[in-house]
Amino acid sequence: MKRIINNFTQNPKNDILSGFTVALALVPEAVAFSFVAGVDPLVGMYGAFIMGLVTAILGGRPGMISGATGAMAVVMVHLIQKGNEVGLALENPVSNLGLQWLFITLLIVGVIQISAGLFRLGKFVRLIPHPVMLGFVNGLAIVIFLSQLGLFKETINGNTQWLQGIDLLTMIGFVALTMLIMFILPKITKKIPAALAAIIIVATITNLAGFDVSTVGSFIREGGGTGLKGSLPTFQIQIFGFLETLNGNWEIIISTAFLLAAVGLIESLMTLNLVDELTDSRGSGNRECVAQGSANILNGLFGGMGGCAMIGQSLINISNGARARLSGIVAAIALLGFVLFTASFIETIPIAALVGVMFMVVIGTFAWSSFRIINKIPLSDAIILVTVSAITVWQDLAIAVISGVIISALVFAWQNAIMIRARKRFKEDGTKVYEIWGPLFFGSVQNFNSKFDAKNDPEYVEIDFIESKVSDHSGIEAVSNITKKYIELGKNVKLTHLSPECKTLLLTSSSNFADVIETSIDDPRYYVVTNQLDKVV
Repeated sequence: MKRIINNFTQNPKNDILSGFTVALALVPEAVAFSFVAGVDPLVGMYGAFIMGLVTAILGGRPGMISGATGAMAVVMVHLIQKGNEVGLALENPVSNLGLQWLFITLLIVGVIQISAGLFRLGKFVRLIPHPVMLGFVNGLAIVIFLSQLGLFKETINGNTQWLQGIDLLTMIGFVALTMLIMFILPKITKKIPAALAAIIIVATITNLAGFDVSTVGSFIREGGGTGLKGSLPTFQIQIFGFLETLNGNWEIIISTAFLLAAVGLIESLMTLNLVDELTDSRGSGNRECVAQGSANILNGLFGGMGGCAMIGQSLINISNGARARLSGIVAAIALLGFVLFTASFIETIPIAALVGVMFMVVIGTFAWSSFRIINKIPLSDAIILVTVSAITVWQDLAIAVISGVIISALVFAWQNAIMIRARKRFKEDGTKVYEIWGPLFFGSVQNFNSKFDAKNDPEYVEIDFIESKVSDHSGIEAVSNITKKYIELGKNVKLTHLSPECKTLLLTSSSNFADVIETSIDDPRYYVVTNQLDKVV
């Protein structure tokens, strides 16, 4: 019972104040990403509310914040554009068919993500190497920074250009003031979240002094929106009537759904892993998968744009001292409250204050220690770190992480492949002994085969695996092939110090191995991947 209460709230004041701070930081992100995806800002706000509330209640990492994200918004663009094209070509044209397709797609995304959680695929986040994690963090910090630079632009007569003159200086000044407050306030008191205090102070100054600065409201209107004012999310029953428009278009729906599910889960699980490290605790990746899927299904049913975990807002929450579910719940409810009751007030908040908060998040997110260790870690790790950072900025998080894991796996395989050794010696009776050192797996098979000289070896040969481990089916096949080669040459070969699992697999492949394998009391015990897969639950 105590654990349940601690998960819900550990410090109510911190959780509530941090929740309001996070809600304010969610507004420009939700609005901006809705414009990226090509949907109304209210769809982005509903998406952030539903994602935030459901994952705060059901998620595997208390204190982590979810909402509408850029990584998923970019994937949605083509789907929405294609849907709108199809809709306008119908006998009875539908102007927003792309949005309806998005809602349908989110239902499939949710099913995929829930399935990932039920099949316990969330645990595979533990396989992500540390250099990939560092690259992910650094790349994401750069992405957050670059995304804020777009707010230093203005639209005049339909043309977007950088702020100039006094407008630029004013923007920079209030951004700097926000950052200064967030830097100094924690040294004075930690009773009030620095980000919330900075937003309130800067908003008060700009409104009382009458500064002509870009605000949340002006930002929405410049993007083509009408404002934040809206009603409660409603059940989108009409989407089921649009299923017939998918005939011949299911391929784009399914492919987009799988891509959205993958991007969402990778970003969420990476964020969960990072928050775990920062809080010295451990969340549940599988539970988070189920929560993300449930939230996306509800987004599809109630008109949100979907989303996943947000590292920037999660770090704001953690830095404010929030560690429990209450902070995320408050953030989500506050976000809905902005839409229902205080839209006019929220629209007066200067964009500069929110940019300043995000710049401080960037400073806190970037792993500055990577500059210090870059010359001290193996070259391969340094290359992986830089590569993942670059791909995160250039492409997206999912591709970056997958690329980093693949490169790390190839490096690991290569390093282990060249470790295979064979020490040769002769017994007094003339038997030639090959003492195998190092792991025998798919990557080292070629090196393993090159160690033997079957044609010129004496009549009696012993292959000793005392310092080796046969790790997979490729290794088993290599042992089988070299043994058969000696037998075909009419030579007597013995295999010693194989694990029971290796012996079983070899005997299963051919009963002739019964006369070749020797059993000893000091035989090693380990599992072979081929034989262990069926045992994994």
